[in-house]
Amino acid sequence: MTYQSTLTYQDYSAGHPWYYFLGGKVLTPRQILKATRQSGYQGYRRDEIANAADLCELQRSAKLRAIRDEALQSVRVDLARYRQLALTLYRHGRKRPALDRVTACDDIHTNISLKHNHLVNGFAHLLTIDHLLSQQGDLFGF
Repeated sequence: MTYQSTLTYQDYSAGHPWYYFLGGKVLTPRQILKATRQSGYQGYRRDEIANAADLCELQRSAKLRAIRDEALQSVRVDLARYRQLALTLYRHGRKRPALDRVTACDDIHTNISLKHNHLVNGFAHLLTIDHLLSQQGDLFGF
């Protein structure tokens, strides 16, 4: 399953540089989390997470918690960088481009769109793992 955001601006999602270039608002982390939850997207590590979930208990929970710790650390780093980029974009200015003369967006637009996508994946991993950890695993491997 791929991520499809309902949060768009002029037909571009927040994961695309032109969303920001054309004047789309910077989303809060809560908005990104909510959109990720609603999409049902499980992140690029979904196969690794599913394989860990298929293990017998003790190994299952330990592996899922290890992946969760990595994902949580990554989300923390990504959130800090996303906030820096949002501030940079604010300082960059939000002038409407003359679209007939534009062929590319600025680096800040690309950077913040990529960081948005990193957050989507990180949130998707955490949501998926938290759901799996809330279920009882197989104690005997049958």
